[in-house]
Amino acid sequence: MKTLILAIVSLVLATAAFAQSQYQIRPGDTLSVEVLEDPSLNRSLLVLPDGSVNFPFAGTVSAGGRTAAQVSAAITSGIQSNFASKPNVFVTVQAVRARSTSTASASRTVDIFMIGEIESPGAKALPSGTTLIQALATTGGFTRFAATKRILLRRTNPQTGEQSVTRINYKSIADGSSLGSDVVLADGDVIIVPERRLFE
Repeated sequence: MKTLILAIVSLVLATAAFAQSQYQIRPGDTLSVEVLEDPSLNRSLLVLPDGSVNFPFAGTVSAGGRTAAQVSAAITSGIQSNFASKPNVFVTVQAVRARSTSTASASRTVDIFMIGEIESPGAKALPSGTTLIQALATTGGFTRFAATKRILLRRTNPQTGEQSVTRINYKSIADGSSLGSDVVLADGDVIIVPERRLFE
């Protein structure tokens, strides 16, 4: 009986591993990256709307449409010069972005991506008309390293593909000194909360 259970568990794990190896990564997915030689580089990465992820030493890496193994190879290539020998990099799909099941529900929500110095980064489907301040309220708050005076809102024009970046001072909106400057979010917006600089 014990042998049968072990065989079933092994089969399930092998099937899951095969499915993961064939899966093509999409924007909104979350990847887990582990570097065997340097655990300080281990982290979770949100795949941005343009299909990219950012990784220390490797910079911007294309992930959209690739498998976990292909992303692993790209990160390995990007960081290899920082190691004496080729590092062992393992990439797995930690979470898959939920897809809308109907166009009616999709029209009532916007997909927003939040990264940086917040407690709960990731992709969120928020009601249409949600403002940046309201979206930030869903993240569990800022980390102690957050630079709240220079939050960035990255927006892509769906017609032209052109990107724009708006700098927003959350602190001045929150304390009432900059009323009316809160921004209504659009589908695909990326909110970036950068790390505070020294003495900032």
